[in-house]
Amino acid sequence: MTATAACRPDVEPAASPTISRGMMFTFATACGLVGANLYYGQPLAGPISNALGFDPAATGLIVTLTQIGYGLGQLLIVPLGDLLENRRLVTLLVSIAALALLSAAFAPSPVWFLTAALCIGLASTAVQVLVPFAASMATDAERGRVVGNVMGGLLTGIMLARPVASFLSEISSWQAVYIVSAVVMVVLTVVLRSILPVRRPQTKLHYGQLLASMGHLALHRPVLQRRALYQASLFGAFSLFWTTTPLLLASPAYGLTQNGIALFALAGAAGAIASPIAGRLADRGMTTPATAFAILLSITAFLLAHLCAGGSMPQLALLTFAGILLDFGVQTHAVLGMRAIYQISGEHRSRLNGLYMASAFGGGAIGSAVGGWAYATGGWNLTSWIGLCFPLLALVTFTTEKRSRRSA
Repeated sequence: MTATAACRPDVEPAASPTISRGMMFTFATACGLVGANLYYGQPLAGPISNALGFDPAATGLIVTLTQIGYGLGQLLIVPLGDLLENRRLVTLLVSIAALALLSAAFAPSPVWFLTAALCIGLASTAVQVLVPFAASMATDAERGRVVGNVMGGLLTGIMLARPVASFLSEISSWQAVYIVSAVVMVVLTVVLRSILPVRRPQTKLHYGQLLASMGHLALHRPVLQRRALYQASLFGAFSLFWTTTPLLLASPAYGLTQNGIALFALAGAAGAIASPIAGRLADRGMTTPATAFAILLSITAFLLAHLCAGGSMPQLALLTFAGILLDFGVQTHAVLGMRAIYQISGEHRSRLNGLYMASAFGGGAIGSAVGGWAYATGGWNLTSWIGLCFPLLALVTFTTEKRSRRSA
């Protein structure tokens, strides 16, 4: 079968079973717990570096290697959701995550830890197998709501990971964070194995053909192209903001402790409420206005954040509000985009999801890298102006989209 033939949209049965609330909660919780593994290293980079003897210039690799692993997994592992039985694939990945977390906790050297960090990123792509898995269990009329609820669980896990890691390391050690998460992954493997239904995709491609079909999807699906670009821009802004605000808050202007920064990050979790709302809006055919709203929220967030370099309490409150607005905007579009690309073809959802999320994390990697450079070069003033450019790019691109082609 050719890659072109493999990309023909399929039509799912109209009588697809409705996913139960309990099952939806299971998917959302699993995504949150696994997704958190990607972000434990951010607040712990300093203690890990000191304990293992990292060269100061290599400390950033603690987070970067995890992100690289996750990005590679989007392209090389997530598409397997269209080929392999989904429950088995998910539980295998979660089991590997547990082993990688334990390896990180007991790493005797920087090289050992960085290898474990790469594997943590690769295995954490289980969340991007779970999201299209849940979407396949929903009817067309409720798919946005289901994706929104599951993505809400994922964002909650991401935003809670940093404060939880900070608090737990404060009362114990950085190793305890990885050990506890490894135990959670073992328990989660058992739970998912017993609860998730069996889902066997109908794709008959070989792995090489599967990857080749992704290239065809990327080149010939305008909805995917635009949604991926919007999300890459917004997630770039998100990563820049959350990479540099801890630097600002720890600076003499604010002088916050690690626990204070953790509380600031905790406030950002409020953005998780955007997911269910976005899903319902998409189900009602309001994707286009909701997309504009999400982009404008992100722009507003950076305009407000630009005013917060001084360090006063009102500015701290405004910066917190800006963080919530940004998270709300980014998460709103994440769900809108997923719902739009899942409508392209049920048979290709894992591959579409892999391309979409790989683009998003590519934008995130750029945002983190540019943000670190901008803060070191020009402080918060330059950083916030550059951060504003990311959602502005999404807005400019959005205004070029023909109304007839906009996903609704």
